[in-house]
Amino acid sequence: MIKPIELVIFDCDGVLVDSERIAARVQVALGAELGWPITEDEVIDRFIGRSNASVAEQVAARLGEEAAVTWADRFVELHREAVDAELLPVEGLPEALDAITLPTCVASSGSHDKMRHTLGRTGLYARFAGRIYSATEVPQGKPAPDLFLYAARQMGVDPAACVVVEDSRPGVQAARAAGMRAFGYAGGLTPAERLEGPDTTVFHDMRELPGLLTA
Repeated sequence: MIKPIELVIFDCDGVLVDSERIAARVQVALGAELGWPITEDEVIDRFIGRSNASVAEQVAARLGEEAAVTWADRFVELHREAVDAELLPVEGLPEALDAITLPTCVASSGSHDKMRHTLGRTGLYARFAGRIYSATEVPQGKPAPDLFLYAARQMGVDPAACVVVEDSRPGVQAARAAGMRAFGYAGGLTPAERLEGPDTTVFHDMRELPGLLTA
């Protein structure tokens, strides 16, 4: 028997803020700059939804430890510049939040500093302040379940009563591994077929989410 929903856990990048396009563009540019001619499709497959540590490991394996440090530092610099210039909430997200009456929180692969910046720039930080969790707080990032289980514990909710809103394959995999239902947002970079799977509802317009949560 499916438990009633008691908590909606939101990913941040690509779900709350439309930052994945910026991140992918910056990663491709860094690859060209530092000697890894990576494509946007490869960035989506390798980096999107994963922690900074995971990205750093992959860059180090390809280019060496020193290049990985440079890559990470340059990413923070270039990403911040682009966020300040152009970041917006995901289309339809503010309206969806206004219509959702269930408790919510954020659980992201990004750092707290990054989320303070991106959520702050888009006027969303106050909606989630005190209920924001980062992969930096757990042993393993997505696709491991650690982050979502940690968020559920902090919020005092049984994982079986949680749902996760995600836009990446590692994210929906992490939700399933945590024993949570997933809502895969396919209105961003990740194709719908990469989000599909057990206990997962794929949708394309964030304005659909409130109705899906009460269906």
